[in-house]
Amino acid sequence: MQRVVTAEMDLELGASVDLIFQIAAAQAVPISNEQLTFTQGDRVYTPTEIVDQSGSRLHRLTGEPGRLEIRYEATVDGQASTSRTSDLEAITYLRPSRYAQSDEVFQQARRQFKGLSGHDLIAAVSEFVSTSTTYTPGLSQGTDSAVTTLMTGQGVCRDYAHVVIALLRAMDMPARYAACYAPGLRPMDFHAVAEAYLDGAWYVIDATRLANRRSLVRIATGRDAADCAFLSYHGGYVGLTRLRVDAWVVPDAATLDGLHDLPDARSLSESLTDDAADPSADDFGALVQIS
Repeated sequence: MQRVVTAEMDLELGASVDLIFQIAAAQAVPISNEQLTFTQGDRVYTPTEIVDQSGSRLHRLTGEPGRLEIRYEATVDGQASTSRTSDLEAITYLRPSRYAQSDEVFQQARRQFKGLSGHDLIAAVSEFVSTSTTYTPGLSQGTDSAVTTLMTGQGVCRDYAHVVIALLRAMDMPARYAACYAPGLRPMDFHAVAEAYLDGAWYVIDATRLANRRSLVRIATGRDAADCAFLSYHGGYVGLTRLRVDAWVVPDAATLDGLHDLPDARSLSESLTDDAADPSADDFGALVQIS
């Protein structure tokens, strides 16, 4: 299945500033066509691309005062290649992090999910976060953590992901954060999901139930949102004056005919760049791994 993803961003720069963007599809995503431009009047910037250990692509440039326009568009075809997770990665995603303080939620997790492991644990954590958190755009802060969200019971996709990650890590299951494009998401924006590491594969957990996991396109991967921000800057003022994100699926007849035969969950290497499905059919009791 083919997907098209776009992002448009206008920034007002008050001084010369170091800018780091994470809006391009990740390195492993099979892209058939891609354009990323940074323009300021007649000037066109050429960024430096940096690829991190997880395959996230960062684009860095020094912007000068004035209006900077960023435009990104990519067409995604097929499935991402599967990469092996090292022991060091798995250990990293067991540790507490800034927004997913698994040490602080340890007692709650151990009490609430006592005796659960594997698929059952993933299903229970996903269901708990989905039913105990209210999706409330505009009310959570960029500094809110899993602990904050558990106390307030409200948040956006990043907050749902952080709670899932913190609870799974507290139960000794490696978990990480993925920023992505999400065809069909409403309201449309950059999206965030959690991923759980089980039996050698990463599985997508979207506790918001707002997106089709099989149509997601990975942008960045990290411990939490601090590693996956779509924009970081240092050394000057930056004002975000416009942001528009979109993503859609371009289905073919064969895909449409076969949708009802697809399982309800897939390993991340398939799920973040594969076929769309009904997001309401989010049954982690039927979790399967696609080789």
